[in-house]
Amino acid sequence: MRLNLFKSVSIITSLALLSGCAATQVAISKRKLDVQTKMSSSLFLDPVENEQSKRIYIQTKNSSDKPDFRISQDLENALRSKGFKIVSTLNQAKFVLHVNVLQVGKMDPNAAEAAIYKGYGTDGVALGAGTAYVAGASDKTMVAAGILGGIAAVVADSLVKDVHFSIITDVQIKERIGNKTTVQNTELHFNQSGTSGTISKYSEKTNWKTYQTRILSSANKVNLEFTEAAPELQRALAQSIAGIF
Repeated sequence: MRLNLFKSVSIITSLALLSGCAATQVAISKRKLDVQTKMSSSLFLDPVENEQSKRIYIQTKNSSDKPDFRISQDLENALRSKGFKIVSTLNQAKFVLHVNVLQVGKMDPNAAEAAIYKGYGTDGVALGAGTAYVAGASDKTMVAAGILGGIAAVVADSLVKDVHFSIITDVQIKERIGNKTTVQNTELHFNQSGTSGTISKYSEKTNWKTYQTRILSSANKVNLEFTEAAPELQRALAQSIAGIF
């Protein structure tokens, strides 16, 4: 009886210490803001050889639930630093840049990766039960230790939070080609209606080449607030888009 009690206390103490150590490790290793951007696919545009061709028309939209997240100014500044002139009409433009911010906010990093690559998250509380099992506890003790381990993790996480913010953005670029050259564009659209749908095919000749990609921007830091992350995310996303040109 005393031996089982001693084992239970040892397991619970170990789990509490592990939770505390894990929280301390997060606090130390993620004390600095880490901002990253990833593209779903690379885009390769033809080099721009003269200043007359460095004219771009920009349209930015935000269809997320955080309309205050804007990258227009940062994007324009980044493109101007590369020698581009921002024009107000399409007929002046060599390039047309469409940007739509789809999602802004907290997101599990695995779920964010799934938006472009497919990913899957894990359950932290299950780790507590697994640790108890390795220690050789009985089934009842294992379950109790797992629950207490989960509680210890919750207590630690309430003080030290590993926060991830993500931005998911769709980007479309159109490049005007010479008047004597045309491109045949064909698009397939699946229109969902209830439990059924139809596939529509559109085809047209145009003098625009079209490029598309999706960008995942992420910010990570312990106890991170969005007000701190937003300016860096805006800057990094703008630089990533401008880097295509």
